Amino acid sequence: MLWLPPTLIALFVYGLGQGVVKQYSVDVAPARYCFYFFFAKLIVYGGYFLSEGGPLPFAGASLGQMTPAVLAYVLEGLGWIFYYESIVAGPITIVGTLSAAYAAPTVLFAYIFLGETLAPIQYAGVTLVIAGCAGVAYAPPSPGSKVTSKRWMLLAALALTCWGAWQTLVKYTYSNTPFSEPQMGIFSVCGAFLTLFLYGVIRGRGQGPGKKGDVRKSALPMGMMAGGDLGVLIATKSGPVSVVTAISGAYPLVTLAYARFVLKEKITGFQWVGIGFVLVGMVLLST
Repeated sequence: MLWLPPTLIALFVYGLGQGVVKQYSVDVAPARYCFYFFFAKLIVYGGYFLSEGGPLPFAGASLGQMTPAVLAYVLEGLGWIFYYESIVAGPITIVGTLSAAYAAPTVLFAYIFLGETLAPIQYAGVTLVIAGCAGVAYAPPSPGSKVTSKRWMLLAALALTCWGAWQTLVKYTYSNTPFSEPQMGIFSVCGAFLTLFLYGVIRGRGQGPGKKGDVRKSALPMGMMAGGDLGVLIATKSGPVSVVTAISGAYPLVTLAYARFVLKEKITGFQWVGIGFVLVGMVLLST
């Protein structure tokens, strides 16, 4: 189970990154997060590629081989854009809960398009992890919260669909091309440029100049998110994408711990039940 350590590292790093995003979400505009996320990916994946060595993926590769790789990471970037736009348009309590369940479309797509099947007990584990993540990510809405548009429902659904397709395409690319993990990292940077960077530049213009401290508040969480992505990329090479996604997607556990001990937020009874579901589910997935 060589895929398990990088998956668990991704879970931990994702959770910390989201915790810091939660801490500064009021101060930093979504487009700025996306903009800085691109540069975080560039540094993390670029450093990983240079440390591992090897040729660039464009040398000797056919268009048919590169297309699914680039498309996978374009879909990832679009998923983040749809997610941030849904937060602006809809209730964060519901949007955040839905985003924690992105393993569901991944399991479905992996079954349909990759023929990936799990043992019945592992499907039970996936179900518990998804349900538990939704419970952990849920927070009661604040009395003054307002929904500015109903389009958040479509945006949230598009985010889930894009993320599920992203993970499935990454596994498909690994199975049908000779690309290595460092080379897939280069494709991730390409996809991030075509989505996160351009969105950050275009959307950021309408949000005015950045605030003092934006870079400081964004650099750490976006670096952590990029590091989590790298862990998932490495784990997906040898592990079942359904399980890798379900376990790494349980990051709300770590985010909740960060909120409790750093931000001094109270854990609700509903969230404790979600924690139990996730822990049981992860045990079933590792069997």
